[in-house]
Amino acid sequence: MFGIVRPCRHRLGEGLSAQWMAHLCGLCLALRKDHGQFARIVTNYDGLLLSVLTEAQAGPAPAGRRTAGPCPLRGMRTASVAQGEGARLAAAVSLVLASAKVRDHVTDGDGLLARRPVALAARRVAAGWGRAGERGGFAVGFDTAVLVDAVDRQAGLEALAGPGTPILAVTEPTETATAAAFAHTAVLAGRPGNAAPLAEAGRLFGRLAHLLDAVEDQGADAAAGTWNPLTATGTPLTEARRLADDAVRGVRLVLKDVEFTDGRLAHRLLVHELPASVDRAFGSAACAHGPRAAGPYAPPGGPGAPLPPEPPRRDRRGLLAGCAVWMGLACTCQMCCGTFEDPWTRQRREGLCAQCDCGDCSGCGDCCECCSCCGDGCDCGCDGCDCGC
Repeated sequence: MFGIVRPCRHRLGEGLSAQWMAHLCGLCLALRKDHGQFARIVTNYDGLLLSVLTEAQAGPAPAGRRTAGPCPLRGMRTASVAQGEGARLAAAVSLVLASAKVRDHVTDGDGLLARRPVALAARRVAAGWGRAGERGGFAVGFDTAVLVDAVDRQAGLEALAGPGTPILAVTEPTETATAAAFAHTAVLAGRPGNAAPLAEAGRLFGRLAHLLDAVEDQGADAAAGTWNPLTATGTPLTEARRLADDAVRGVRLVLKDVEFTDGRLAHRLLVHELPASVDRAFGSAACAHGPRAAGPYAPPGGPGAPLPPEPPRRDRRGLLAGCAVWMGLACTCQMCCGTFEDPWTRQRREGLCAQCDCGDCSGCGDCCECCSCCGDGCDCGCDGCDCGC
């Protein structure tokens, strides 16, 4: 799973964390339902924003959720997952952009793709994803041609870019593609008045995604001798950081013009998490939620005292069943990313992401004051002191 918005469960809180997982699982299952099992590999964190934005504008509806069966990513538990046109739009866009990403890697001859047989197979997969994304977009009234056109123009712009070329000339196709996808969530939600501000938010989000990808890959690209927009245009990291910070501020401001029915999760992801993504990419993030960090809740043992251990579970799995679940967790990265049940004891465990670069609320004085970190009169709509805004 890839993407610049990778929220920390500690900052989301239980309620919004459950919503976020519902959209993530909904995207994954929409890919499987409409495009086959293998298509689930393109599930990504940024794509689910389209599902989140659609629901945030239309409001939660009984038909917008369903109970999904057990999945290794959830420790073989059932869950309420998002469904509907927002998830299908997210699936279509994810397929088209993943298709473009694979073709780009084939063109660059990255890794195993430098071998002709592997490259041919990858091209066929990319072509299949592209067609599937086009069908999925058509089903929800979205013309994916704007995405394909952006990808085609990207290659030409990169070929012409050199020292002195404005970096924003290189990011423009990505901005255009994400603007169109964000704006279409307003159409799906029946909120045409939101299309213009969401298009601007999408444009800035696309700019940010392109910049942060370039920053994170610059060292590896230099070592491999592959093209990087910052290196090719001679853009210093200080300028890239300035543009990234401007994009974050722009997204925050333009979202004030969007009418949401329930915009808490969208606000949390696009206003609070984007700055953390910038800090992470530029190596300036500090983790406040390590394994020993005190949470906003302190039990009677005193301020900052650790939470009591969970009581032992009696419904332990047998050796073979536990091994089967362990393999599922390992193969799907749940042991790395998220919360999972121990394959044998069923006790809740934290993945390695528990030691994530999830930012630090200390600048605000207290975790419950995270909302004030936004500045500029941020109206988070917090409901209680749980940082779940």
